[in-house]
Amino acid sequence: MRFTNLLAPAMLGLALLAGCDENDTVAPSTARAYNQIQRLGNPLVSEVFLAKRSHPVHGSTGPAQDVALISAELKGFVANVAGRNTTVQNTLAAVLLPDELIIQTDKDPGSAGWLSWALANGWGGRKLTDDVVDAGLDAIFGPLLDPNNTSPGLESDHVDANDVPFLTSFPYLAAPHS
Repeated sequence: MRFTNLLAPAMLGLALLAGCDENDTVAPSTARAYNQIQRLGNPLVSEVFLAKRSHPVHGSTGPAQDVALISAELKGFVANVAGRNTTVQNTLAAVLLPDELIIQTDKDPGSAGWLSWALANGWGGRKLTDDVVDAGLDAIFGPLLDPNNTSPGLESDHVDANDVPFLTSFPYLAAPHS
């Protein structure tokens, strides 16, 4: 009786294994393709440095192509519009390209800030209260990267506070204006 109780489950297991073929695979019935619509790792890259005609290329390619495709345009903006020298052009291109967010989780979260990972060995990312527009304008036009080569008057948007308080719990962002 005891042998029979063990034999039935063993036979069932063998029958199931015999029906399995290691080469059987289950694949989706249709191929799927995804179209990348836009990419904004750092909005200043596409919204400030690149001409509108360059947005479709930047938005449809990945960060691996950024240096080859948009470095010259970024440096051209910094040179011709911002009037900055080669050192500032190269520094901005080096820290902004590829256009992706970099967060170093092995760093002190208190060091979070725009470009902090590149310029100050910080955590990267940003706090909601960071004025990234002023920080970006300061890097592009102001003394952040070269105090001897600036475009005075262009290093602030003069918006110094959020117009609606942030929430105290997730998602933290204030409701959008209607």
